[in-house]
Amino acid sequence: MSSSDIFISETIGTAVLTLLGGGVCAAVTFKRSKAYNAGWVAIAFGWGFAVLTGAYIAAKSGAHLNPAVTIGLAIKGGIEWSQVPVYFGGELLGAMIGAFLVWVSYYGQFRAHLTDPEVLAAHNGTDGLVDQAAAPKAGPVLGIFSTGPEIRHAVQNLATEIIATIVLVLAILTLGLSDDGKGVGPLGSLLVALVVVGIGLSLGGPTGYGINPVRDLGPRIVHALLPLPNKGGSDWGYAWIPVVGPLIGGAIAGGIYQVAFA
Repeated sequence: MSSSDIFISETIGTAVLTLLGGGVCAAVTFKRSKAYNAGWVAIAFGWGFAVLTGAYIAAKSGAHLNPAVTIGLAIKGGIEWSQVPVYFGGELLGAMIGAFLVWVSYYGQFRAHLTDPEVLAAHNGTDGLVDQAAAPKAGPVLGIFSTGPEIRHAVQNLATEIIATIVLVLAILTLGLSDDGKGVGPLGSLLVALVVVGIGLSLGGPTGYGINPVRDLGPRIVHALLPLPNKGGSDWGYAWIPVVGPLIGGAIAGGIYQVAFA
């Protein structure tokens, strides 16, 4: 498989993953959405189905869709290290495209939400517009694009992302071991999607379960660039945690696989 094949497949698959995942967050967040206040269970299943759809679309490249998975597979020996930057590039570009398409799909809702005095008052504690110079760390729609902690504690937040990503990547690396390591075919993507739902329900509460560096970083960049009125800050002070944590988790999962299963 050529580098261009990998890049295109991962870009499209990750774009669809991010579009559907960010889309369910938008649907639950906006008052002018039919899914408003559907809750955490809807978000967890929405992201699971997003993974399922993106994985089937990107099957040609192995459907990594996540640099943590790419790192884990490289350590396992499933891909060449020279291919890692190609996977990373496609995954990041795809995540940014997907986040942009969420904005396009919910354009009217974004404008209504970010000009709603009740929303702004609830978020900022005032009845005025957001002071961009002194904007809060996380803007009122940042959660549609990227993750954030319920309790801001860097060590705990990092540990949560590492642990959750180990579960995800180890599950992916061990798929099919009961069948002499031959894999599980089309069922693999469904099983991974269910693992993502399980992680969301069990470990997603503290940080919103980034478990994917580009799923968080790409949309956060898009949030910073989009012309959203009163959007507030992109919380760059926290942004390193959902990038570094999953990368560490993916590497640890690869190491565990080599020690316990290889």
